[in-house]
Amino acid sequence: MSLVDSFGRQINYVRLAVTDRCNLRCQYCMPAQGIDIVARQELLSYKEMYRIVRVLTELGVNKIRLTGGEPFVRKGFVDFLEMLSFNDLLDDINITTNGALITKHIDALEKLPKVKTINLSIDSLQRDKFAKITRRDVFPEVYKTFELLEQSSLNLKLNVVIQSGFNTDEINDFVALSKHKNTAIRFIEEMPFNGKGQRDIQKNWNYNQILTEIKSQYNVTEIQSEKSSTSRNFSIQDHKGTVGIIPAFTRTICGDCNRIRVTSTGTFKNCLFDDGVFNLRDFIRNGASNDDLKELFLSLIKQKPENGFIAEANRKKGNVSESMSTIGG
Repeated sequence: MSLVDSFGRQINYVRLAVTDRCNLRCQYCMPAQGIDIVARQELLSYKEMYRIVRVLTELGVNKIRLTGGEPFVRKGFVDFLEMLSFNDLLDDINITTNGALITKHIDALEKLPKVKTINLSIDSLQRDKFAKITRRDVFPEVYKTFELLEQSSLNLKLNVVIQSGFNTDEINDFVALSKHKNTAIRFIEEMPFNGKGQRDIQKNWNYNQILTEIKSQYNVTEIQSEKSSTSRNFSIQDHKGTVGIIPAFTRTICGDCNRIRVTSTGTFKNCLFDDGVFNLRDFIRNGASNDDLKELFLSLIKQKPENGFIAEANRKKGNVSESMSTIGG
């Protein structure tokens, strides 16, 4: 048995949110006042998360990305990483973080051989602008994390959400970082999940605009990426690192999607843009066996849409005000 959707795509990658909480308040992710966080008992326990991952790996999933909110906000997160490392069917454990709390854990992460890549979110290289975007003055801590991760044995990717009117003028400042650092700089199209309703998406910068801006200063060569890669990647002569662009909103990457998502409260999502198709937490707490979970996953994966536009079209009205942190962004 393996997870194959109705379009013949083999699913081998799960994004798991360990918490809906975050210590920052990024404008594209949630309102300034934050969100209505769920009670602790409504979150999946680490034991429940481990069990979900174990069953998924028995169906062919071999890669996991742990997200939040901010995963390092949740107590015991590094212990959970150690627990996941005992899963012999799991090859890669990757983490997305805002970097404000990770510094003291880098040594521990380097000792876990399955922890391969850290995606560090950093949307400005200017302290005042960073504070405006995140509504927190923690740029020195985050940049220190960047420097330490760059020196570590972990693979490092910088995630930069491009926001019209905020940081488009810094795109090539980020590209410049790739000259002397073996880091992947990845620019991400902004998505409409800021917890307060859809922004004027017509003003958002798309893939072509971002690439045009880069080409205004650099001669780039596209790199052949894995078929299921979320980004189109480029090299620049004499640069140690690479540059990538993720068309997260225009969604030209859906055709080869190999991913599923599980939110911190146990909602199974075939696509970032769907409403969620099942609550795994309640299913488990009502006594489901591992075989029950396998049959459920095999059934749910058949509901995976061909692309995110179809998923969004099927969304319930009102969910445009979802926060990215509540859906594991």
